[in-house]
Amino acid sequence: MAQAVEDWYQQMPIITRSYVTAAVVTTIGCSLDIISPSNLYLNPRLVMKNYEFWRLVTNFLYFRKMDLDFMFHMFFLARYCKLLEENSFRGRTADFFYMLLFGATVLTSIVIVGGNIPYLSESFAKIIFLSNSLTFMMVYVWSKQNPFIHMSFLGIFTFTAAYLPWVLLGFSVLVGASAWVDLLGMTAGHAYYFLEDVYPRMTGRRPLRTPGFIKSMFADEAVVVARPVNIRFAPPPAEELHQD
Repeated sequence: MAQAVEDWYQQMPIITRSYVTAAVVTTIGCSLDIISPSNLYLNPRLVMKNYEFWRLVTNFLYFRKMDLDFMFHMFFLARYCKLLEENSFRGRTADFFYMLLFGATVLTSIVIVGGNIPYLSESFAKIIFLSNSLTFMMVYVWSKQNPFIHMSFLGIFTFTAAYLPWVLLGFSVLVGASAWVDLLGMTAGHAYYFLEDVYPRMTGRRPLRTPGFIKSMFADEAVVVARPVNIRFAPPPAEELHQD
């Protein structure tokens, strides 16, 4: 069993393995009171006035207490982060990292701006950890890039992957979880999908081109695509052409 878990962990691509490791270590550290969640949560005032810039990162690493909900989100994080990195972003580690950076920036901006809007500020003030939203963003992007894959929800009904975010949103509402977290992830995911996939097809321009300094951080392996070799057959011998 331990060997199987180790093999599964080692087979994760670099970004997925790094994110899952950081999330598990941070959450376990908080559960054991080694790390205080009060030093991790997103607080724009502390970031700007006290220069606690680490909060812009650490709020994406804490998944609350170690319970069934934590295992549920770890499964989705490991599964869909890995699926994206190994398939849609295969050989493009820098682009995948940039997608996560874009999503984190969008989510953080929404929470900061929403916290200053009357009648909405109270709801956004409760969102101090964006780890679940970033995970949901990855689920949304994967579903948009693989819309025709058939899936099953707890064996109750089947649907295509295009509806996966909505099924999960409905499930969150049924169990009493906040829909804001999932909606934020869907918003960030749709923003990325539109700017990366839809807008370039409409205009021929790609606004989310990965900056060079980020590409220099990763040594992406070239993806080799096998192509059939042009095979030329020699003409048959002349004597065979004249045989009856």
